[in-house]
Amino acid sequence: MSHCESHHEHDALLCILPPYMLENLAEHGTAAEKKLARQALADASAVRAERSAIASRTTRSPRAAAAVAKRRTIYSANNGTQLPGTKVRGEGQSATGDASVDEAYDGAGATFDLYHDVYSRNSIDNQGMELISTVHYNQNYNNAFWNGQQMTYGDGDGNLFNRFTIAIDIIGHEMTHGVVQHEANLVYQNQPGALNESFADVFGSLVKQRSLNHTAAQADWLIGAGLFASGVNAQGIRSMKAPGTAYDDPKIGKDPQPAHMNDIYTGSGDHGGVHINSGIPNRAFYIAATQIGGYAWEKAGRIWYETLRDKLAANSDFQTAANETYNVAGALYGINSAEQQAVRNGWEAVGLSVAGLGWQTNRLVRYVFSTYASKSAYAIIEGVSGWLKVHPESADGVSNVLKALEIAKAFDRRVNVYLQNINGANCITRIYLL
Repeated sequence: MSHCESHHEHDALLCILPPYMLENLAEHGTAAEKKLARQALADASAVRAERSAIASRTTRSPRAAAAVAKRRTIYSANNGTQLPGTKVRGEGQSATGDASVDEAYDGAGATFDLYHDVYSRNSIDNQGMELISTVHYNQNYNNAFWNGQQMTYGDGDGNLFNRFTIAIDIIGHEMTHGVVQHEANLVYQNQPGALNESFADVFGSLVKQRSLNHTAAQADWLIGAGLFASGVNAQGIRSMKAPGTAYDDPKIGKDPQPAHMNDIYTGSGDHGGVHINSGIPNRAFYIAATQIGGYAWEKAGRIWYETLRDKLAANSDFQTAANETYNVAGALYGINSAEQQAVRNGWEAVGLSVAGLGWQTNRLVRYVFSTYASKSAYAIIEGVSGWLKVHPESADGVSNVLKALEIAKAFDRRVNVYLQNINGANCITRIYLL
């Protein structure tokens, strides 16, 4: 098993390269490449256990942030595996001339700045956490990872992979795994794990776009462009715009990412497809961001960030993410706004219909009732000379409210729907358009 692979969702490190790429290389590479791939796939149980312990005691970040102070510290493992290694550059110190050191430093700064300047977040944990990075990890190591408390980057083998600090979105990706850990702490398995990977790709890409001052239309939407050495048939590790097209090479294999729920991977490999299936929410974000237009970090990024921060939990799946990003878009920019419609379009393009609160249809009102356990409910129908209050007949309030919705639909009226949860406390008040 690799540093990035285990049989338990809390034991896996969060690596930029998916295990199936290294497995392909271990089978189809040269003798030297196979050896390095097997080395990267070697068991690292002590490191996995460390991350497991850290993640298990991580709590959601408090909203009251500590004093803001960017604190970057770069270490070198000197081609060994002891972390963090030897300190080589601290905050405010001059460039060293070592490309890996200086890229890790600058990339950590760009990621900090995106989260702080755009989303008012104070470092990974929102409490000013020190940003620790280790470069020159192991010998010719083909990967980068977040271990629960720091970023670590290999030098690559120089034949297939360049150094892993060469792409700033890789740095943003690994640091965002830390943000996810301190917010939703999405379980690294199946759809929650794919969302974990997708959020890391989204904000990794936004770090790159902001550093280049690229609009959504100008961005390449590739993750890891520049990582592969010449001669490898690869644009990057993943394409958010066109999942499944990032690479097709005899040694590393073909990009297996799906772009639609019809093609979702359901096997047990890759922790249930955490890297594979991240292509689905990645494309949803790409479509939403490009339809909104402008700089993707400003509106689309804010919708995704506030959803991660406030709405998702450890076991949230794609449908939950679709519903909640749609709701957040409505709360931020208005019900039926262009931004909210772009989010809807993004998710529908990958095969997920949103079931958000707000202006919806009768079908989705029924879905809301089936989602929230209701002790009682009633509907108020807009009339010519006021509002008609209709009380429920059934125990959970569904049947008569749905009758009220049909009445309103016939007269093209609005309906205000009130629900109570199972303990009797008011839990939802929303207006629905039929």
